Amino acid sequence: MSICPKNKSSRSHRDKRRANWKMSAPALVKCSNCGELMMPHRVCKKCGSYNKKKIVEVAAE
Repeated sequence: MSICPKNKSSRSHRDKRRANWKMSAPALVKCSNCGELMMPHRVCKKCGSYNKKKIVEVAAE
């Protein structure tokens, strides 16, 4: 058995419910080592450091 609504929901009521379902821009912070924009709490893709410590060796381009 599935849920069956008693009455029809209007378009405005439906759209009000969906109003908060939206995408948000990803939070970006500057790397403390190189200054590149990166996502917080992750290793920097440019220099391979996290919390001012070298974690990953990055290949030179």
